[in-house]
Order: sequence, then C-alpha cells, then structure tokens
Amino acid sequence: MDKSIKKIILLGSGALKIGQAGEFDYSGSQALKALREEGISTVLINPNIATIQTSEGVADTVYFLPITPFFVEKVIQKEKPDGILLAFGGQTALNCGTELYQSGVLDKYDVKVLGTSVEAIMITEDRDLFVKKLNRIDAKTPVSQAVESMEDALKAAHTIGFPVMVRSAYALGGLGSGICTNEEEFVTLCESALSFSKQILVEESLKGWKEIEFEVIRDKNDHCFTVVPMENFDPLGIHTGESIVVAPIITLSREQIALLEDIARRVVRHIGIVGECNIQYAFNVETNDYRIIEINARLSRSSALASKASGYPLAFVATKLALGYSLDQIGEMGTLNSAYVAPKVDYMIVKIPRWDLSKFAGVSREIGSSMKSVGEIMSIGQSFEEIIQKGLRMIGQGMHGFVGNRDLTFDNVEEALSNPTDLRIFAIADAFEKGFTVDRIESLTKIDKWFLEKLENIYNYTHVLTQYKKIEDLPKEVLAEAKRLGFSDFQIARYVENPQGTMEPELIRVREWRKKQHVLPVVRRINTVASEDPEKTNYLYFTYGSDKAYQPVKSGKEVIIVLGSGAYRIGSSVEFDWCSVNAVETARKLGYESVMINYNPETVSTDYDMCDRLYFDELTFERTLDVIDIEVPKGVIVSMGGQIPNNLAMKLHRQNAPILGTSPESIDRAENRHKFSAMLDRLGIDQPRWKELSSYEEVDKFVEEVGFPVLIRPSYVLSGAAMNVCYDKEQMHRFLEMAANVSKEYPVVVSVFMQNAKEVEMDAVAKEGEIVEYAISEHVEFAGVHSGDATLVFPAQKIYFETMRRIKKISRQIAKELNISGPFNIQFLAKNNEIKVIECNLRASRSFPFVSKVIKHNFIDTATRVMLGASYNKPDGTVFDLDHIGVKSSQFS
Repeated sequence: MDKSIKKIILLGSGALKIGQAGEFDYSGSQALKALREEGISTVLINPNIATIQTSEGVADTVYFLPITPFFVEKVIQKEKPDGILLAFGGQTALNCGTELYQSGVLDKYDVKVLGTSVEAIMITEDRDLFVKKLNRIDAKTPVSQAVESMEDALKAAHTIGFPVMVRSAYALGGLGSGICTNEEEFVTLCESALSFSKQILVEESLKGWKEIEFEVIRDKNDHCFTVVPMENFDPLGIHTGESIVVAPIITLSREQIALLEDIARRVVRHIGIVGECNIQYAFNVETNDYRIIEINARLSRSSALASKASGYPLAFVATKLALGYSLDQIGEMGTLNSAYVAPKVDYMIVKIPRWDLSKFAGVSREIGSSMKSVGEIMSIGQSFEEIIQKGLRMIGQGMHGFVGNRDLTFDNVEEALSNPTDLRIFAIADAFEKGFTVDRIESLTKIDKWFLEKLENIYNYTHVLTQYKKIEDLPKEVLAEAKRLGFSDFQIARYVENPQGTMEPELIRVREWRKKQHVLPVVRRINTVASEDPEKTNYLYFTYGSDKAYQPVKSGKEVIIVLGSGAYRIGSSVEFDWCSVNAVETARKLGYESVMINYNPETVSTDYDMCDRLYFDELTFERTLDVIDIEVPKGVIVSMGGQIPNNLAMKLHRQNAPILGTSPESIDRAENRHKFSAMLDRLGIDQPRWKELSSYEEVDKFVEEVGFPVLIRPSYVLSGAAMNVCYDKEQMHRFLEMAANVSKEYPVVVSVFMQNAKEVEMDAVAKEGEIVEYAISEHVEFAGVHSGDATLVFPAQKIYFETMRRIKKISRQIAKELNISGPFNIQFLAKNNEIKVIECNLRASRSFPFVSKVIKHNFIDTATRVMLGASYNKPDGTVFDLDHIGVKSSQFS
C-alpha cells in the first residue's frame, strides 16, 4: 500500500437520474468503508442528501456541492488531499475528474489519481481512441467512424451503409444513441446527440446479435480474472440497462465463454486498467464472431449487479487495489474469503428493469439503446423459471409472475413481439396463450430459444394446475413442481379456484395445504468474499429448486425484521433505503439481531454486512411470512421502506405477525381515503371538501356543487400514482377510471382542488400518540406540485406564526387519535391562515433524510428506538436555532 496517501477526495454521483441511480451510493459507501479501514482521512463531495454515504460517520468530511470542476477545485484548495478517486461516482465523477486532469488542476495541487489512470479512462471514453487502441491487439470493434459535425456524420453513414448505430462519447445511459434505418432518422438523432456531445460515433448495426458482459478485476501484479460473466436476455439493440440480464451465462458453450474471457483479459492488460472494469460484447453464436461494444473503467450499474450476484464486493476490492494492494493481500488466501479467485456461483440470478412509463402521457413504451428504466431488481434461485417469475413479481407493477396476470392481453401480438416495449415479456406469455410456437416467437424477437423454452415450461404448467378445481385436491408432486417453476401461492390459487377480489383467504389456504404436504422453501446462503468474518455473513435467499438447506446462524438475541423498499421507481428511491439502513443500524446498536428483506441490487441495504441476516428475496405477503416462520422475530418494521411494506401491514397483522410501532388498524385509517376523511370530519379538522367514488352520477352531482378543478386520489399509493387534477368532466371520467384500476381494493376520493395555496409538510416521530420530535418544511411552489417534485425549504421561512401554531395543534390531534408510535408525515394546505389537511402517511417520508441532515438529528434513529421501546434523545429547542437553511430540489431526467 502507498503509505504517502493520508487524505483522499471521493467524487460522488450527485442526484439520482435515469442511467445513474443508487448503485453509486452503494459503490461509494463501500469505497469509504475500505478507506476507513486503512485509517485514511476521507472527503466526500456529493450534493445528494438522501444517500447513505453522506450520513454522519461514513466519510470524515462531506461537502454538499455540485460535482463540477469549479467546486471540486475549491474543495481541493481547502482540503489539500493526496489523492482522488474518480471511479465511484459514475459518469458524473469520471467526466469531472477528466476535466480537472486535462485543465492541469490535479497537477497544480499535486493530487494523484488513484487506480486506473486518466489516460486509460480517456481511451475507454473517447470512441476514436478506443477503436485505435484495440486495433493494435486485433481486438474487434464495430466498423465505425468518430465524427464531430453533421456533414461528416452523413458521409460516415453512407460509407458504412444503413442501418447504422449512433453513439455519443462521454454519455450516460445510452444518451444520444440509437439505431437508424434511413437518413431522415439519422439526421434527427445526430442533431440531438451533437447538441450535448462534441463527438459521436457512427457504426455498423449489429442488431440481433447476443449481448454479453464480463466484469473483470486486475491488480498491479497483473493478476486478472472475470468475477462473473452475464448475458442479456434481449438481443443487441436494447441498452443493457433496459435489458433483462442473466448470470452466469447459460446459452453459450464453454469454448465460446473461454474465447470472450481471454479477449477481455488481453484488453484490460493492454489498456492498463488497475481495478474493476466492465466489458460489453456483441456476439454471433453461429459464427463465433464478436465485437467489443464498450468498456467502462469505473464502477457501473453492471458492477453493482455483479457484486450482489456473486458476493464479491467489487467496489471494496477496487478501492484496496487503488491504494496499491494486490489481490492476494485482500481477504484470506487459500480460503473462500480470498479476493484472489473468482467466486463460485451455484445458483442463477436475473436482473429485470423497472419502468414507470405509464405515469407520462404520450411517452413511447418502446425500449432501445437509450435508457428509460428508473430502477431494477435482482432475483436469485435454482432455475430460470423460478427466478423469472420471482423477478416479475418483484418489479412491483401489479404482476404476479410470467403468467396469471389478468387484463394483460395484446391486440397485435406480432407487433408487440417484434417491436420491444417494457411489456414484451408479457407479450410472450400472451403469444403462447394464442398458440404461437417457440420458433415463431424466436424469429420475431431474436431471443434465444433456451429462454423461450423455459418460459413455455411455465405456460404449459398452467394447464396442469387448471385440471384441479379445489386447492386441497392438489397432490404434493404437482405443488412441488409448481413451486420449482416459480409459481406463487397467489398464482396457484388463481389457476385452481379462479377466485375474485383480493384472494387473501385462498392464498392462505394454499399456504396451509403446502405446509401440510411439506412443500416448503429452503434457505440457501451465498458465500461472500473479503468480508471480516465470513462465517457470520448471512447473505440468503429462498428456493424450491434444492433440497440443500442452510440453517441461519442465530446468536440467541431477539430478532427485528426490517422490510426494505424494493425496486427504485418514481417516488420511491434512495431516501427509503437511507431510512431502512438507519433502522437496521439502530436495532443492532440496541443489541437486537437485525434482518433485512430487500431485492434491489443498487442499494446499500442489500450489502451483505449491513445487517445480521439479509434475505435477498421478494417483499410479498407470502415470502415475508416465510421469513417470519424461520426468524420468529420480536417484531417487524413496516414503516421504513415506503409504500410496499406499508401495504403489507394489514395482511401481516391478520396472520398475527408482530408489527412494531403504529398499529396496522391505524395505518389503514390513514391510508384509506374514506376512513381518513371521515376521521378528520369527526375531529373537526378542516380538509378540502370530498366525496368517495361510488358512481359517476354521484361524483358528477358533487362536482356541479363545488365546481372544477377537483383532485382525484386513490388509496394506498405512492408518489401520486393515478392522482390527477381535473378541469373538466371528460378529463375527470378518464382519470376516475384510471384511479379505480390502481386502487381496486380501496376507495377513490374526489376532493376540491385549492388553487394558489401554500403546501406545508410536518415530518415527525410520535410515541403512543405524543409527538416527540418534528420538522416543519414548506414548498416553494404552490400546492398542486407533488411533494416529491416540489422544492422544499427547511426550516420553513415564510409561514405566519399562527399558521405554524395551528399546524402543530392539528398534528398533535391526529397523532393522538391514531395513537402513532413511530415516523409519520402530514401534508397541509395553507391559505390566508386557513389550514386544511391533505393527507397523513404513517411511515417515514422521502423528506426524512433531508430534515435529519439539515438539523443533524437522526429522526429514523429516534423512530426505531420508540418502536423498540428504548430510550431516545429528545432534541432540545436549540436544535432549531440554525445558522443555515436546507433546500431540497428535485432532479428530473
């Protein structure tokens, strides 16, 4: 290790956006942990207040500043670091670091770039340099020309011949890229790409080839290997961030994998990469021909996935390599804990992206070489059928797996198969239903037959299940095979008895019948590398595809289960991961064994050493009950992970699960729009006039009385899903139908929409109905802008004293009535000292990290202590005597 390095600056990735999400919070947190182990002083620059890495105790000094050369130079001037790490903040950090290097700032202040050199990074980022460098070792890249003007771009396109692929240099998430079949499409795309990138690449189109990825690690002694090889379910032409990804590689022969692995090692050595590197190939299975599409000499979305898929902490190891360690010095040589060898993967994983395209009217659902997805999940199991069904439930869009999704049919299946959209996997299910063969689907989609045959296995098994008319008639072997193929209890109940409604009683009957027949999931453990105490590391998943069970090692302490937030989506992002991680940390500090359930590979909460046991599995009713059966916890915390855990509260309560904090009945009274509005009326608390949707006629009558605009609000939703302001009857009827679909089990409420009113938020923690701490913030924009999109100011600056007093009084009334114990958030409308309540969420809100960091008092720590009946530090009045103001601003992409 280089002993001259005493202080290091780490550049974060800034706000989460499409193409650059929570994976950089995970990799940056890992890097800071590795530096802390070495006693190196750390300075973090990251303006994202919701991240774990900006929490107290992770870095020694945190600057909430933009990651631009101007601000980073100011920090370098002040902090005088010895080194800088550029690989842990995505494209934002890499671009900033490259500019600092080229402008001479790093040389001026004698700051050493640690790990892969900037010259090597520039080779991987500049398309022209990249192609020339790889040509020297006869590594094939797509036939291409780098251009900087429209005139040169058109010449290149005509030389190569249509269709062509367009790519931008130094871009993220495939920004400015696409396949063009003619000159008109080409000119439109190039104009857009050249507006934000000085250089674009025009290259041959390899659409339909396989896309293969390798995560490679290399140390200063030239020891180099692949951590995990991965393949895309979708053929080339769809960005890897938009693709379903499977690991390990299934559909290539050993010889083909060895060929690509050998090329990857040659390339990494030739470029001079020290640390972690991602290589993406296009591969033609028939001819063994390949092209290297791109190389990322930084931690990426794929490296976060590879880390979670293999138990090999790439960011942690890459940091140690950047400090001058070699791989044989990390972990314990000769043991499973050594970082010197590739991890053994005796299971399968699938990554599935999460899109939120239905939130935006007029947005094309087609997916391609530019990213639109906002999150992703990872599913682990023993067969492809099992992991794809689990994974499709995890994305949280109301799907029950590959099959069993009512109301999901396609008018033109051929079109849906040949032009990929976010729903294409479900179009494949519909194609099987309509009699399409595997060969026909393959010719339309170019998806490998191996995958399609596995999907056909799932579809065919639905016919076996429909032969039975009663759950209790299902033989043990039929149940066991259904579970091995990834069918949930819900799907089994649907195919056997075809009940309507929530199906909760039928689901429980399937569960009880399974248990009677001894058809139970087993827990398996994934080995982790370079961990301090590998024997105590419990990185677990459930499967029905194995009889080898792992018994979790328990200490005898009481167990607390925290339900995580699932896939990032619009409205549920890294804020809820911050809340979940802080809850787990507090539970551990208080002497409990902490258990986390989550399946998002981008998060810190799914890092194997964040808790005593991590179940990398579904956040469904069925799976949560499985974990409760094994763990027998003192309690389950449902208030930290956003809406998914909150929605499970009542169901778990009905099965006598010990829910910690506010009672599920109270959660239901707050989430159910009708019950909550009726409660406010009873308490004499003002709210906008409202009416529950029972029939269109009644709503029309209500609107005639109060006038437009009105607000439509479904129950139990996050980030305003299907919540809309309506200005006329036609618009209202359309949105009412949408809301009724989103909130089938619970009421939809129509209320008067107040214009030009200020929106104020109360984030608070209560104990048995008494508020113990609170933070009042205000929106800059008028009400009508969702709180997740609004600019938030804390402490509130422009609120009358009387308004503040009444907000506190109403909050106390609501806390007492609902007997709240734990975190909650209330949103108010304020106009001319008139206060009306909009809604109350009995869970942590997305502004909890923001208010906690502004006043340097951790609200989640207090909330967890309250729920566990432990003592807590009540903030005194001076905590609000701040000499600064916090402003939270949203990132749109």
